[in-house]
Amino acid sequence: MVDVDPSYPTRRPRVKICGVTRNIDARHAQSAGADLLGVVLSSGFGRSVPRASAGKVMSGTDLPRVAVLVDEAPAVAAALAAVVDASVLQLHGTEGRDTILALRDLGDWTVWKAVRARTRDDLERTVDEVGDVVDGILVEGWRKGVAGGGGARLRLGAEEVRGVLPDDVDFILAGGLTPGSVGEAVARFRPDVVDVSSGIERAPGVKSRHRVTRFVREARGTSAP
Repeated sequence: MVDVDPSYPTRRPRVKICGVTRNIDARHAQSAGADLLGVVLSSGFGRSVPRASAGKVMSGTDLPRVAVLVDEAPAVAAALAAVVDASVLQLHGTEGRDTILALRDLGDWTVWKAVRARTRDDLERTVDEVGDVVDGILVEGWRKGVAGGGGARLRLGAEEVRGVLPDDVDFILAGGLTPGSVGEAVARFRPDVVDVSSGIERAPGVKSRHRVTRFVREARGTSAP
């Protein structure tokens, strides 16, 4: 039996398909019903998209775009985000309060800060530092040596997470989600957004049409229509 937290209302989470590297995958994610498309714009990562081709990857889609960035200077981050006309900046490095405030002055976008949480303390530190200047906090599992979760499932309990996150920021759940696990994760955590990358791939950076479609369906299967 799925452990559902009764203190949070049943609702339909938004679905973000992240790590998009191919235009065909971006278009399919939109047709499958995704709500957001994420592209890694910082270089040096397995699913990084070169600045010169990032716009082409998103061509023909009109979903909100999420620029995934790691420790870029504010001016550089803003320039990269502009290439894909990003609505959201998702920060996965050591970006602190000053950087986030600077980014807010450089564009009309939503800012999410990611935290790889091994313990509740990890999450509390992020909330204490930037919880009042971000629009969302992405919580994912921890894996040594990677800036993102690297597909690591979050080990904290739903009550631990919800007990720390401010009520006025979006909760983005990431890390280790798959079509087979996302329904239970939604029922337990009640996130505002579920974020998936490797869990819907048939090869690194190559999305499986079937898994994308099933993920979107399963993410909403435990929620009210």
